[in-house]
Amino acid sequence: MAQSVGIKDVARVAGVSVGTVSNVINRPDTVAAETRARVLSAIDRLGYVRSESARQLRAGRSRIMGLLVLDMGNPFFVDVARGAERAARAAGLGVMVCNSAQSASEEADYLSLFAEQRVRGVLLTPADATGRNIEAFRRHGIPFVLVDRVAEGTTECSVSVDDVAGGALAVRHLVDAGHRSLAYVSGPPGLNQVRDRRTGALNALAEAGLGPQALRELPTERLDVAAGRDAGARLLGLADRPTAVFCANDLLALGVLQAMYAAGVGVPDDLAIVGYDDIEFAAAAAVPLTSVRQPAVTMGALAAELLLEETETGAAAAPHEHRRVVLRPELVVRRSSLSAR
Repeated sequence: MAQSVGIKDVARVAGVSVGTVSNVINRPDTVAAETRARVLSAIDRLGYVRSESARQLRAGRSRIMGLLVLDMGNPFFVDVARGAERAARAAGLGVMVCNSAQSASEEADYLSLFAEQRVRGVLLTPADATGRNIEAFRRHGIPFVLVDRVAEGTTECSVSVDDVAGGALAVRHLVDAGHRSLAYVSGPPGLNQVRDRRTGALNALAEAGLGPQALRELPTERLDVAAGRDAGARLLGLADRPTAVFCANDLLALGVLQAMYAAGVGVPDDLAIVGYDDIEFAAAAAVPLTSVRQPAVTMGALAAELLLEETETGAAAAPHEHRRVVLRPELVVRRSSLSAR
């Protein structure tokens, strides 16, 4: 087993003190050019890598930000991570990305890991509807920002999209196209986003003089393509099949689209479909998918900036005020919902 190279080894090979090596690494402008070149040559020759954990212990703060999302298989959360990473890198920080897989127990494990690593702070899309995981994590005193979730009943910052407005956009579009019997493929009912999108859908129906009976809900255990295919199969089995379906995210909508294609049901002529998130695959589907767009990259970047603001220290840092940032969704209309009725 190879022995790790330490700062003393670099100092010995370069013929300088340990303090000089430290200055080359941390304050290179304070070291003469010839000496700096000699130390850098020794570092390169020995393959020295400084211990970040040791540096953090000395400095008392981490250069790592945690990001815990519901599903890294969903391109929406990949875009959130891209935005967060962009903001973190601009501040000289890295991002540790973890996936709860919509599991409260896995979420608890990762939050414990973040606490053990003493990360600078955490960006979190909660999987635990009870809030117990957040309460347990709060005891560690590590700042966190909720992403894609309004910070209801908490004092923390949050960045989200108005999902009630988004659900209304989707269903208003379908009602305006002449549909009077709709389905909502909703995902796990414990997720706030799923409930808010349903509320928006019902609001749009009420505006059109239609009651809640006009919306048939088809819940799923997960928010992925396989769950969408299963919901599509259930939809096909209904005696009074709705003419349009609104899905809680694009992966569900793509699964429904696959189920319709396999059964020979025309989209949009026999069934109109609207998704949510406007992931890249929505426009690239066999039938381009109408979707409610969320500014995912912006959401991740804003959340990271709020966390950075909260964790800034020093006399020059402005006092941090917790804020709830709510972004507006946008309907992107494509062929999947453009049947003439």
